[in-house]
Amino acid sequence: MRRIFLLFTSVATLVGLWIIPGPAAATPSYCGLVWGSLDKASPPMSTGPVNGVRSGRHECFDRLVIDLAGSAPGYHVGYVDRVTMDGSGTPVPLRGGAFLAVVVHAPAYNEAGQPTYQPQNRNELVNAAGYQTFRQVAWAGSFEGQTTVGLGVRARLPMRVFTLDGPGSGARVVVDVAHFW
Repeated sequence: MRRIFLLFTSVATLVGLWIIPGPAAATPSYCGLVWGSLDKASPPMSTGPVNGVRSGRHECFDRLVIDLAGSAPGYHVGYVDRVTMDGSGTPVPLRGGAFLAVVVHAPAYNEAGQPTYQPQNRNELVNAAGYQTFRQVAWAGSFEGQTTVGLGVRARLPMRVFTLDGPGSGARVVVDVAHFW
């Protein structure tokens, strides 16, 4: 009888251990993204001027691309209370629940001071209609060798910034902003 009791107790203990869940696994972030929302920066300057701004939609994020005619520049991208015009400090009106100041360490003019990028509409550099995160992309100027673009987004969300070489002898600054945390 005692053996049956010990056997029953052992089986019950093993079943209990099997049923009790172990430590919870970490909840994966949205799409596996682990970017965060703190400022991103890279210090080098470039004399290759800005010559275009474009955007794209992806499954997990919206993308802003700033094209340059020269080598990859440095940048400083961060959430701000408001984006201001380079030189004057005048606020740039933006739609959205949060605002990114995208500063590229390259001018939008050539050595003669002639513009290399002249947006048709300074308030709408790209059409952000239908984007999940982007609300507006606006021009904030180019002054003393740096160019600033204001990016209005739905909320303060994770982002990443990096540079790519090409096409040709040009380069790109890429800003991706996640759709969710």
